[in-house]
Amino acid sequence: MTPKQIQIKDFDYPLPDERIAKFPVAQRDHSKLLIYKGGEISDDIFYHLPNHLPEGALMVFNNTKVIRARLHFRKSTGALIEVFLLEPHHPADYEQNFQARSECSWLCIVGNLKKWKGEKLCRTFSVKGRDVELSAEYKEPNHTSHEIRFTWDNPDVSFAEVIEAAGELPIPPYLNRKTEESDLTTYQTVYSKIKGSVAAPTAGLHFTDDVLKALDAHGIHREEVTLHVGAGTFKPVKSDTIEGHEMHTEYISVRRDTLDRLLEHHAQTIAVGTTSVRTLESLYFMGAKVAANPNIGEGELHVEQWEPYEQAPTLTAEESLRSLRDWMVSQQLDILHSSTQIIIAPGYEYKVVKQLVTNFHQPQSTLLLLVSAFVNGDWRRIYDYALARDFRFLSYGDSSLLIP
Repeated sequence: MTPKQIQIKDFDYPLPDERIAKFPVAQRDHSKLLIYKGGEISDDIFYHLPNHLPEGALMVFNNTKVIRARLHFRKSTGALIEVFLLEPHHPADYEQNFQARSECSWLCIVGNLKKWKGEKLCRTFSVKGRDVELSAEYKEPNHTSHEIRFTWDNPDVSFAEVIEAAGELPIPPYLNRKTEESDLTTYQTVYSKIKGSVAAPTAGLHFTDDVLKALDAHGIHREEVTLHVGAGTFKPVKSDTIEGHEMHTEYISVRRDTLDRLLEHHAQTIAVGTTSVRTLESLYFMGAKVAANPNIGEGELHVEQWEPYEQAPTLTAEESLRSLRDWMVSQQLDILHSSTQIIIAPGYEYKVVKQLVTNFHQPQSTLLLLVSAFVNGDWRRIYDYALARDFRFLSYGDSSLLIP
C-alpha cells in the first residue's frame, strides 16, 4: 500500500473533551513527559528531559512567533466580520509586510463573508497614544482564502504595530474558549523571535529558561530554524484516504550557519515539534534538488506534498545537506527562504530527525500520521498509555520524547 492509500479512519482514537487541556499547567516545565524508547514506554516530568538525551546531540527548535492574526470589523448594520490573516500577499515577504507603512495585503480566511457586500470596513484604535483608522477592502478569492487589502491613515505606524494593537491572538479552535490575557504569554515559546505564525509550535511551550540552561549543562547543542505555522495545521482530513488531502504551504527560513551545525552532527538531530521535523526533512529534498541542478533558483526549492515518495533517495542526509550548504555559498546566501508542503505519513523514511519531542495530537490528523511514521506504526500503544495515565492532550497538554 502506498501512503496515498492510507485510510484516515485507521488513525482515530477516543479523545474525551475533558482530556483536552484548556490551559497549560502553572509552570511550563512541570508538565508530564512520556518517554518512548525502543518500544519501552515510561513517564517523567518535563524538566527532567535533559537527563534522557545523549550528551553532544543537536536539538533543533522552531523560533517562530505567533502574531495577533484575528482582526474584527463591525459593519454599520452591526454585523461582525472576522478577518484571519494567513500569509502575506503584497509584499509577500513576511518581514517586508510587517514593516509596510500605510498599506499591505494578505491572504485571509473571512468569517461571516456572506454579510460583507464589498464595502470598505473600518475601525479605529490607538497606537502610541494616537488614533489610527484601519480599513479592510475585499479584493478577490484566492483558492481557499481571500485577498484582503489593508490601509491605515498613519504612515509612521507599521503593519506589525497595527496588528499588535488591533489584532487578537488566535488560540486553537478546539479549546472552545476566547483568548485570555494569559494566552499572550503562555501561547508563545520562551525562545520565540520571528513573527509570522498563526499557531504556536506547541512542543516548545514546555521549555523554560531553566530547562534550556540544563540542556546546555548536559552538553546538548541547540540550533534554531523558522517555520511559520499556518491555520492549515488544524485543517481536518475530510477525505477517506490521504491522497485527497491537500497540505497547506508553510514558509521556512534556515541560516547557513545552521546547516554547518547540522553537518557537524552528521545530519542527525533531535527535533522539537512537528514543525521542526517538517523543516529539517524538507531540507533533505531541497539539497537533493540542488545536487541534481546546481543552477536552480531559490524560488524552485519548494517541496511538493508527495515529492518524497515519488523517487527513491540516492543521497545520504549528509551529502544532501552539504550540497545545499555549498549551493548557498555559491549563491551568497546567508539565509535560505523557501517553502514546503511535505506530508509525512507511514511509509516515509526519516532522513535527519532521529529523536522527537512532541505533544499529543488530534485523532485523524496529519500530525498523528507523522508520529506514526516516526515510531514505525506504534502510535496507538503510546496514546493508549497516555490516556490511561491522565496525560493532557493537544496544544496546552503534556508532551512526549520519542526515540524509535
